[in-house]
Amino acid sequence: MFRLPQEAGILNQFSPAFTQPTFERFLTLLVGAIVTMGRRTVSHVLFSIPGLCQGHCSSYSRLFSASRWSLWPLARILAKAVVALVPKDQPVVVDVDDTIAGHSGRKVFGVGTYRDPIRSSRSTTHLKRGHKWVVMAINVSLPLCLRPWALPVLVALSLPPAKKAKPAKKNAPAGKKAKPWSKLKARRQARDKRRLRKTPATHARQMIAVLLHWFPERKFILLGDWGFASYDLALFCLRHRDRLTLIARTRSDMRLYAAAPPAKPAGSGRRQRKGVRLPSPAKSVAASAGQRARHHLRWYGNSQRDMELLSACGNWYRGRGNGKAGLAPVRWVCAHDPKNQRDDYFYSTDPTLTPRQIVELFAARWAVEVTFEEAKGLLGFESTRQRCRKSVLRSGPCLMGLFSVISLIYAELARSSKVKVHRTPCYAKTAVTFADALAAVRTVLWKQVLLLHAPGGSLVTQLPNRVQDWLLAHLAAAA
Repeated sequence: MFRLPQEAGILNQFSPAFTQPTFERFLTLLVGAIVTMGRRTVSHVLFSIPGLCQGHCSSYSRLFSASRWSLWPLARILAKAVVALVPKDQPVVVDVDDTIAGHSGRKVFGVGTYRDPIRSSRSTTHLKRGHKWVVMAINVSLPLCLRPWALPVLVALSLPPAKKAKPAKKNAPAGKKAKPWSKLKARRQARDKRRLRKTPATHARQMIAVLLHWFPERKFILLGDWGFASYDLALFCLRHRDRLTLIARTRSDMRLYAAAPPAKPAGSGRRQRKGVRLPSPAKSVAASAGQRARHHLRWYGNSQRDMELLSACGNWYRGRGNGKAGLAPVRWVCAHDPKNQRDDYFYSTDPTLTPRQIVELFAARWAVEVTFEEAKGLLGFESTRQRCRKSVLRSGPCLMGLFSVISLIYAELARSSKVKVHRTPCYAKTAVTFADALAAVRTVLWKQVLLLHAPGGSLVTQLPNRVQDWLLAHLAAAA
């Protein structure tokens, strides 16, 4: 077992979730995934760190497909370390969004065909085959960074709808026995039919409930895009309004009503659930031309923008077929961009928030989009090639959680002034990016772990310090 640097102490905290042999293999793959460039398959990771591997290579592949361990203890340890970076007197800002990781293959678990949000536009829709992951990340401020970083703590796979079973052939020959593979296929189709599909909003509700259970003393603000403007999610946040607030996009034709009148005396008829119908946000905006308040706001990409805001309160109503209905008091905001002549509508389950606070808090969810781009480009999030159920459900969350692990190690390095901003002649930057954090973590691992176990590593330590720094800089950038 190799020794880790002091700054990478977060890695040793994961040991209670495994047995000792499994933890050694997990730690080896974790260090290898950090220093590896390109695909994050198990074979490619082991090829990058031959000096750390012990035992047969198949034991590392079985870590995801056959070993007995759970992701929940790892997620709790990681979430505890991330929440500790948020001051106790401030609410924890949580971003939730889904991303598609491309994966081809006919027999891969959980693969579906979805709309690609990157290549699609309002007029054109492009489809992409792969896994849809629902990611819940926490916004934190790290040293030397100008904007908050979204560190993933919980990840869930959104399964596609179950396929309809094909009808049996009418002219099938009598007495012909079914093949073993056809029986297996029939059992899988029956299982998929019984499976209750969860929408991304349902996953978000369950994950935020877990965070509320893990941290009973903290308050949370949940930020979501179109897919999480769910009535059920809003009602859940209202039930926990003392600790949880939801801010998300909404439709311009939102059904709003006044509060219900006082209850009637007993025996005088059915209680009225809602009041009179209120104008929709779009009608209110059309009727109040020239009455919008102009504000200079923080917007996407840590930018500043002048926007015109109009806001009002109402009760969001949705009837249900089973006879149950309810009202969700919300505040909606219309943000008009005079430059692009575009209207965006948002709502919050906390009516006491000002329109400016709602828009600026929602703009903070852009950090999770940056996290998706960095995880796919620098951590190989789309490069895994697992097919079975356990491997798929474990490898994706582990790679997404690797973004948070690297960020936490970087925070420890930044406190000891071991991080530098890498500048090139064609790319000038003033703040630390995730590429700089990854290079700093790689440098420490190469210097204190990998070179000590690599063939001929003792010769490298005898080189002058200037030559060692030059060699480590190239290893951190290329490995």
